[in-house]
Amino acid sequence: MYRKDINYLVEWRKRKSRRPLIIRGARQIGKTWLVREFAQQFDFLVEINFDKHPEKVQLFKSRKIDKIIDLLQIDSDIDITPGKTLLFFDEIQAAPEIVPLLRYFYEERPDIHIICAGSLLEFLLAEHVFSMPVGRIEYLHFGPMDFEEFLWAQEQDRLVKFLSTFSLADSIPESIHQNLLYYVKLFWAIGGMPAAVKRFCDSGELAEALREHEIILQTYEDDFGKYRKRIYPQRLRKVFHRLPALVGGKLKYVNIDPGERSRELADSLHLLELARIFYRVRHSAGNGIPLAAEAKEKDFKPLFLDAGLVSTSLGLNLVKLEIADDLLMINNGAMAEQFIGQHLLYDRPAYEKPQLFYWNREKRGSSAEVDYLIAYESQVVPVEVKAGATGSLKSLQVFIAEKKVPVALRFNTMQPSCLRQKTAELITLPLYLVGQTKRLLAEIFLSSNIPN
Repeated sequence: MYRKDINYLVEWRKRKSRRPLIIRGARQIGKTWLVREFAQQFDFLVEINFDKHPEKVQLFKSRKIDKIIDLLQIDSDIDITPGKTLLFFDEIQAAPEIVPLLRYFYEERPDIHIICAGSLLEFLLAEHVFSMPVGRIEYLHFGPMDFEEFLWAQEQDRLVKFLSTFSLADSIPESIHQNLLYYVKLFWAIGGMPAAVKRFCDSGELAEALREHEIILQTYEDDFGKYRKRIYPQRLRKVFHRLPALVGGKLKYVNIDPGERSRELADSLHLLELARIFYRVRHSAGNGIPLAAEAKEKDFKPLFLDAGLVSTSLGLNLVKLEIADDLLMINNGAMAEQFIGQHLLYDRPAYEKPQLFYWNREKRGSSAEVDYLIAYESQVVPVEVKAGATGSLKSLQVFIAEKKVPVALRFNTMQPSCLRQKTAELITLPLYLVGQTKRLLAEIFLSSNIPN
């Protein structure tokens, strides 16, 4: 399998201003695999898993970095040579005292390549039980496999090349269009969790991927006891089980459990957010960049970690997806929103924290909602996920009229098209082109001479 963030690690390795790197992301998305794959570009790898070997934290008692390096060399029997050896500290949430030391590695031995990762690492970073080495570390925000990585895993390299070189001036042969839509359906069933993708690739059996989903979901539940003692695991499970069914709509606590207090449910959601099992698609007024400047923290739509996990949680499978007349109507359009949302969420430089926004106007008789808002350069771009050629664009038109945006996007199952919509260019893209969103936006802004 291939992950695009390998390229970011290669760039990080070469950079003179490099800092120790912490990989942040949910469990089971392939953080350890990514580092080991990257480590093949070095002569040596010194890897410590603090969950499996908690006793090795004793190697870091000194504040003298050269002393620590000497002990690591003795313990691993590997020379730690700048440029040739990669240090990988895994599961560092089990050894929080390691994080402050990264400052001294950066200040005293910036020539050493260091990567850290861990499960539930967000809890460690959020609680600040130690002094954070601000300005001395950097982050890579890592998510599940995207659609193009999924295609690579299916040995569909030609399809990936086709997507990456497609221009809005091109046409897509119908046979290729339908083939790509089939793989979208397959992705919805299998998702981007690496273990599930590998199971399917190795066996060719969808049931193997679904079995892996169940294992992953159960692993997440098993972790609930590690979150915080004052949060009841039963409440976390209740929220966890309800979230997949709530994707695509504004979250109301009563829809989770009308018998629970909203504050307690909010606490549970916060913990699941720290675990990166779910994300908040926050409301933004959408008047300009940055979108976060006008975000309403209390108004949000839930987005789950992965489409495949959503499908399994909802009892969907490939057979049900195959017989669906319109992909965008499955689960009232929520699966399409999940698919587009999880891709837009990570469609940014790996060092930037994933975030996504939506817009709505709640007025009697004139309410409107746009599924997602994204930023391209200095422009706000509204994004709708709508069914077919006749999907209503009323909300999109309202947003265009109010905010005077020059470009709007619509994802559906139709062929790509460009249409002048009053004062804006409306770009329709098939679902499978979501990974090319920023590149195609650059093309339309350039071809239409729109300032960005």
